[in-house]
Amino acid sequence: MANKHILSLDIPDTLNLNVLRVVDTSVYSTELAVACPTLQILVPGFTEPVTVTMVQGGETLLTACSLNIQLTDCTTQQSSLPDGIYVIRYSVAPNDKVFVEYNYLRITSAMNKYYKIFCDVNLSGCEPLQPERDKLNRLRLLRSMLDGAKAKIEFCHNADQGMAIYNYALAQLDKLSCTYCN
Repeated sequence: MANKHILSLDIPDTLNLNVLRVVDTSVYSTELAVACPTLQILVPGFTEPVTVTMVQGGETLLTACSLNIQLTDCTTQQSSLPDGIYVIRYSVAPNDKVFVEYNYLRITSAMNKYYKIFCDVNLSGCEPLQPERDKLNRLRLLRSMLDGAKAKIEFCHNADQGMAIYNYALAQLDKLSCTYCN
């Protein structure tokens, strides 16, 4: 193996509003020690990152309490984590030279709205009628836009364009939600 670490993280999407999961998928050199594994996360709307100790080769589950969003009642209730761009930096010693950084667009709240709308669409085991087909086409478009927002932010590194797409899709999901409100 090469005489260096190849740092890598996987940040899987989840439908759990209260958890952000970060998995260490790094390949570590057997010839070098792994010291001071540090995970820094800048939460949307905040100006200072939160530092968390990362377990080498493991996963870290982050909550509103561990990210300093929620400061009280951490043992009895959990607040939801916001959607938006999380800047996630993982490093090992020397931490200023050995690191990897990701822009991750969390769309958990939006996806929960998306699936809730599906619960209210009148579907059966046969071809839907035109009004339902139109709703399905609209939902497919909005899902594609959410995927596009993630691509713009995470792969194209265009945060402004990605957030504009995300905000439009979220506004449209909100409109659809109200269409089906009881």
